[in-house]
Amino acid sequence: MATITESKTQIDRSSGSNLSHVTSDDPYQTALASLERDGFVVLPASLFPSFDLPTLREAASRSTKAARSGQWPYIRTLPKQFPPWPQDPSNGIWGVQHLLHPSNPDHLTFAKSYFDTELLKYVKTLIGCEEEDLVMELYNMLVRPDKKFELRWHRDDIPADATPEQEMERLQKPGYHAQWNLALFDDASLIVVPGSHKRARTEFERNADPYEQNMPEQLVVKLKAGEVAFYNNNILHRGAYDPEKERMTLHGSIGSSKAGGERARNVLQHGVGEWVGQYDFDDFDPDVAKRASSMREKLIEMGKRSGDVGYYSKDE
Repeated sequence: MATITESKTQIDRSSGSNLSHVTSDDPYQTALASLERDGFVVLPASLFPSFDLPTLREAASRSTKAARSGQWPYIRTLPKQFPPWPQDPSNGIWGVQHLLHPSNPDHLTFAKSYFDTELLKYVKTLIGCEEEDLVMELYNMLVRPDKKFELRWHRDDIPADATPEQEMERLQKPGYHAQWNLALFDDASLIVVPGSHKRARTEFERNADPYEQNMPEQLVVKLKAGEVAFYNNNILHRGAYDPEKERMTLHGSIGSSKAGGERARNVLQHGVGEWVGQYDFDDFDPDVAKRASSMREKLIEMGKRSGDVGYYSKDE
């Protein structure tokens, strides 16, 4: 698995054999090299000393309890994979949406990790932009499902029926965003095919069962609590969630204004535009408030320009 320290990245696509190394005195550029090559990179918790894991766990536990009991309406409900999700948790949930919503009693705790200075340094490097370009997007949480649940193999922004030519047309465009998982407990739910963000699907991948258990070259991204996995959202990936194992993984994305309207559907289909204008940032530290306000305004502008963006796969 692609794992980065301050000085070296080790890539392990199979079960223990190291395929290549990237050495660098710059951890941000090392992370970028791994992401570009493999489609994902895992950063150790030591790189984010300001993350307060116990406090985040407490907040995540409260948010999850509210979601399971029907007190928080913004949820990912079983067995649906993509938005929009019904707001009835009686069949079980696998995610909690809109952690930054101002009506969430713990929104400030989550905001401190989302707008974290060190995290944003990585985001800026991975996107290739300056701070003034950053756009607030999504901060959700992936949780233990109430029953066994798996996601099909997919790319977030390329439909399953895309031709190889259509896949390559999209894959050759810049992503204009960074997407990450911050594990609050050990998490081995994300499964990827390293390098698949640079190529069209093989014939096997194209014709495989949507829930194929043994995709060639697949790798389980194993995160320890506090680790952060950045990944290209168009890498071929899926999720497999164990109802017997606690899971609270913060799932975020931040974009760049250079994307224009390219990110609109991926972001706005989650409904973030319905509430993001309610923020006043009064409880934020001044520097963070300034940064967050600028990022929020760019998201609002995206919504105004884009109108009705529809859904990636409304019925799945």
